[in-house]
Amino acid sequence: MQVSVENVGKLERKLTVKFPAERFESQVSARIAEMGRTVRLKGFRPGKVPTAVIQQRFGDQVRGEVLSDLIGSTLREAVEQEKLRPIANPAINTTGNPVDGEIAYTATFEVMPEFPEVDVAKLEISRPVAEVTDADIEKMIETLRVQRRSFDPVERASVEGDFVMFEYSAQAGDYRFPAEGLERAGSVLGSGTLFKALDEALAGRKADDEFDAEIAFPTDFRNESLAGKTAQVHFKIIKVQEPKLPEVDAEFAKLFGIVDGDLEKFRKEVRANLERELKATLMARLKSEVAEKLANAHPDLDVPNLMVQSEAQNLAQGSVPRGQQVPPQLIEAASPIARKRVIAGLLMGEIARKQSLVIDRTRIAEQLAAIASTYEEPEKVIELYNRDPQLMSGLQNRVMEDQVAEWVADHASTTVQNLGFDEVMRPVSA
Repeated sequence: MQVSVENVGKLERKLTVKFPAERFESQVSARIAEMGRTVRLKGFRPGKVPTAVIQQRFGDQVRGEVLSDLIGSTLREAVEQEKLRPIANPAINTTGNPVDGEIAYTATFEVMPEFPEVDVAKLEISRPVAEVTDADIEKMIETLRVQRRSFDPVERASVEGDFVMFEYSAQAGDYRFPAEGLERAGSVLGSGTLFKALDEALAGRKADDEFDAEIAFPTDFRNESLAGKTAQVHFKIIKVQEPKLPEVDAEFAKLFGIVDGDLEKFRKEVRANLERELKATLMARLKSEVAEKLANAHPDLDVPNLMVQSEAQNLAQGSVPRGQQVPPQLIEAASPIARKRVIAGLLMGEIARKQSLVIDRTRIAEQLAAIASTYEEPEKVIELYNRDPQLMSGLQNRVMEDQVAEWVADHASTTVQNLGFDEVMRPVSA
């Protein structure tokens, strides 16, 4: 086997491989002979199908399969011989025909870059830490009560937290909505379902009240003919209902899978859920911090175009409806962020390789259990992951990224940032 390598770009390589045509023909003959012993054809006894018939019926298929197998095996040999690290399956070009007793093909692919020495000791990492307190548990229980509240009719004027059902019509210039009659709607005041000006107009009103108000509609209002405009709105209040929160008792606990209604078990379950969410969010923030600092420290690292394009495609896809084609300009706009993410991912992978980090099987089991616990039948989710190599590989990659982020934080100039639960879970944007 002859191998030559040509650099056709910073990271693109063109590998030319030649192997003896006799090697190919001998494997074709061997496979034809094997088929003669096993193939079943009408009119022939098993094992008695003539070689000429096999050649006629299956020759092209066998030659294609053998050529594919030989390209695969010789390519692996050539890549190992030349110490190359391809990042994806190569583009193969070959006629498959022998020339001067040899069959040649070319394989074009991108390879991993040459990595610089990553001195993590120079990185300044901010690592957030937090814990779940009793106050966080009570706050979550209160949230759960609000989510399961009921509403009772009242005769008083509406206040924040009340549900108000109303009918309305809006007139903006020559445009009226609806064209005839009134439109019915409802909202919990202060919940953000409606915009602030509408909430304010509905506050302090009783059932059967009718009134007019000048309302400025927001620019993102769903009705484009009213969006960004000021309209005269006529209201009719249909009913006002006040919220009624359920008691935190055995029946309430049963709503969350605590069969015996034990409130202590319920609170422990709430704590466990909050701690799981907190742990995952803290790790996500640490990984983001480490990735950002690694990418910023090595902005000029050569990275494979294929990886950047794939990441940019994924980023852009998130901004368009499912099933809709991503416009090229969105992919181009996402490329700088994609490149930064690829740099960070490659450097984290290189750290794992150079430090010989071994994936922690206990952490895989813990993360899988955490994922499964969010479903009604966790055992089926665990079984699915164990059966699906792609799902399991994705989980293993996430666990290794966690381990790399922690290793970097342990060896960098790391400052611990003590935060509260809400500061971690619901950070306020600057």
